[in-house]
Amino acid sequence: MTPANRTPVRVGVFGLLGSGNLGNDGSLEAVLGYLRAEHPGAVVDALCGGPEVVTARYGIPATRLHWYRGEYRTASRAGAIVGKGLGKLVDAVRTAAWVRRHDVVIVPGMGVLEATLPLRPWGFPYSLFLLCASGRLFGTRVALVGVGAAAIGNRPTRALVRWSARLAGYRSYRDALSRDAMRAMGVDTARDKVYPDLAFALPTPPASAPSDSPGPVCVGVMDFHGGNDDRARAEEIHRRYLDGTTRFVRALVEDGRPVRLLTGDECDRPVVAAILDAVDSPLVTAAEAASLADLMKETAAADTVVATRYHNLVCALKVGTPTLALSYAAKSDALMDRMGLAAYCHPAREVDAGQLLEQFRALEKRSAELRRTLTERNLTAARQLEDQFTALTAALFPAPDHAHALREAK
Repeated sequence: MTPANRTPVRVGVFGLLGSGNLGNDGSLEAVLGYLRAEHPGAVVDALCGGPEVVTARYGIPATRLHWYRGEYRTASRAGAIVGKGLGKLVDAVRTAAWVRRHDVVIVPGMGVLEATLPLRPWGFPYSLFLLCASGRLFGTRVALVGVGAAAIGNRPTRALVRWSARLAGYRSYRDALSRDAMRAMGVDTARDKVYPDLAFALPTPPASAPSDSPGPVCVGVMDFHGGNDDRARAEEIHRRYLDGTTRFVRALVEDGRPVRLLTGDECDRPVVAAILDAVDSPLVTAAEAASLADLMKETAAADTVVATRYHNLVCALKVGTPTLALSYAAKSDALMDRMGLAAYCHPAREVDAGQLLEQFRALEKRSAELRRTLTERNLTAARQLEDQFTALTAALFPAPDHAHALREAK
């Protein structure tokens, strides 16, 4: 506990949190669990995309990330364009003022240093740069904890991401590919560490009891249109993904398998609706998951999981269910390799329902063996995340007298 004569450490959490992406919120939940267990005296609040959701769900005060509420809508009218432009200036002041009030700011997980999905430089990359620059200006330690990174082709986005990483006071990554990508972009990563994704620190629900007959299959879908460099082919990529995934679900139903459709973001719901409409079978149902805990319960109850979104994969692997990845980025392949399932990846850009079904059947034949492998890999991940949180405490929470001196100097 914090002694009565000492000011509590002020901790901010930052990101697209509470905005409908379950993976982002799961990373936040893991960091809040760490703070409450190891630093219960810390005063925590958030600067985030969905402040009302974050406050209601996690019980911490939260401020809206962007002054302009239409930040993520396409600006076609003059008023919207002016609003967005003015918002960039206002956000610079708002972000600096928010950062200055804190001793530490944590960016919990998320792919904040990548552009594997469509991304504009003056959206979140600009917001992250404002955060890290403000931290350096005011002496507030900014920590990028267990984040994802990837090579970025767009020059403005790459520059903003590179400078954000350089200005951060602490960096760790969720896979070695992320650290390598930042090194390739000119960031000194000599002291940066790699740990499992933060979601592996969340509580694990019990697995379902084994059955002699084939059980349900969870299929995690995504509103997938390719990456940042695929904008010209976005609709073609989406049609191919949706068609291949629908054909695969139909094949499972023809084999008599119950299928449970999962999402990981609000934007995935139209994909679920399209598959339900196309297959039109009582064997296909949709899950209503509001958190990673809900997703874990769904995947724990399944015999097998086939999933696209990164944190759908994390949830399935964490509960020990044999999983096949519809991989849309190197991070998915790296995760599957880390968990011992590298052979069970299929490209999301080129979904071939026949080949996917063959891989699925091969996966199920090795189900018992792969469950043992996942149990071992999860124990390793838990130990590594204990090391992550120990390192984070050492980096961000100095001895009380030193912390008091730093606060007085602001």
